[in-house]
Amino acid sequence: MKALQIVKYGEIKDSLAINEVNKPTVQANDVLIEVKAAAINPIDKSIILGNLQGMLPIPLPSTSAYDLSGIVVETGNEVSNFEIGDLVYSRVPQEQMGTLAEFVAVTSDAVSKKPGNISFEEAASLPLAGLTALQSLEYAGIKENHKVLIHAGSGGVGSFAIQYAKAKGAYVYTTTSTNNVQWVKELGADRVIDYKTEDYKSIAKDVDIVFDTLGQNYSLESFEVVKQGGIVVSVVGPLDEASAKMFGMADYKLPKELANASSEKNAEYKFIFMHPNGAHLNEIKSLVEDEKIKPIIDKIYSFSESVDAFTHLSSGRAKGKIVIKIS
Repeated sequence: MKALQIVKYGEIKDSLAINEVNKPTVQANDVLIEVKAAAINPIDKSIILGNLQGMLPIPLPSTSAYDLSGIVVETGNEVSNFEIGDLVYSRVPQEQMGTLAEFVAVTSDAVSKKPGNISFEEAASLPLAGLTALQSLEYAGIKENHKVLIHAGSGGVGSFAIQYAKAKGAYVYTTTSTNNVQWVKELGADRVIDYKTEDYKSIAKDVDIVFDTLGQNYSLESFEVVKQGGIVVSVVGPLDEASAKMFGMADYKLPKELANASSEKNAEYKFIFMHPNGAHLNEIKSLVEDEKIKPIIDKIYSFSESVDAFTHLSSGRAKGKIVIKIS
């Protein structure tokens, strides 16, 4: 079978190649999926560039990407919740990375039937961004009438998070650039902040939850807008101390400025590691079928155009998700 593989770390065009590889072997709790579409995410680009070797050492060559939709063509002997012919979608676990391929074996716990009212391409756009937003906002305890600030509302995670927060009944602030203001409003955000002409810190005040998708100074600045006793959840900022211990970093301390800001507001800071979860994908399926959430796709590429898709991803200008049609 064919697969897009990372053959070396470095620049996108030099690091990727479509190779012939062995079809995966199905373990007892796996399903084998004929991949119809796969989506790519910033983490995929970071892996290719070699930026995550310390955290995610990956032997080369390795097939790229984590998001997929497709059709179940084989099931392991312990699988009872899927049958051959089921239409499914998944964010695969780290050890099963490689959705830019004609077939992928995935533990059934990370798989859900895909929403019935959308295409394979739309379904492939949902898992990583959807799980990241859902797990972050649920950890933060999102409730009806909560005020939530979501940074970068036009991105893959941000555009999903806006819709999820609105489905939960929250009041949503979000930031975006001038060109995307109207588009992001249409996703349902209550107050869209044009970061090129407005200061979000003077507009979003005493919010219950800040969802930090930008990191750097934004992680610290989050504590200027979160209310006393609120929470800042980040997917790109510094690790919190509990998360660091998961990686064996026993002596790690939260950066002093961040720790002080958190203490002054009596507000929690939490770094969220998205984890594959078929039950959460099933919740997203229901929200999509109820038309409370819609997939946001920037562009669909053919499998042979995969390198072009990664080049587009690297530009940082995508509105929504970039999807690659496999078959």
